[in-house]
Amino acid sequence: MTAPLLEQLGAHDRALMLRWAISPSAGGASRAGWTAVTHAGGGASSVLATALPALGCCALRRAALLAAVTLAVSHLLVQVMKRTIGRGRPSAAGCAPIVCEPDRFSFPSGHAAAAMSVALGYGLVFPLWAGPLLVVALTVGFSRVRLGVHYPSDVVAGQLLALLTCLAAFAVL
Repeated sequence: MTAPLLEQLGAHDRALMLRWAISPSAGGASRAGWTAVTHAGGGASSVLATALPALGCCALRRAALLAAVTLAVSHLLVQVMKRTIGRGRPSAAGCAPIVCEPDRFSFPSGHAAAAMSVALGYGLVFPLWAGPLLVVALTVGFSRVRLGVHYPSDVVAGQLLALLTCLAAFAVL
């Protein structure tokens, strides 16, 4: 019973990814736009989004600390899970990625986790920022599917991992 269910979920995940992924022959503007969005969830952007505001004071410093802790812990968990689970990227199943893949593992998405970590860290401290930050984080996650480097479930798992990590960090800090 379990194996057929997982196969059905995998087939559905792949079908969604193929529906949402842009073609390698897509126009330059589309490719450049989605690539720019995906870089907002990359390592350099995420670290800068937590490190620079940490130089501020009061609530801004608290938000930056929460975002940084969430980012660091979720990144560690993502890396452990990726190497433990070992799910191959869509390119291993024949989908041509639009951007370079950072490694050969797909589940969970580190970019989606990073973007969500930063968004939730700041959004919990500054509730008025939560909506726009969540839109950015969700768009970064979608860009990973759109660019053909992740399945939708990889993105959702990364985002949920960031959510759970942020809630735990918020309770402790």
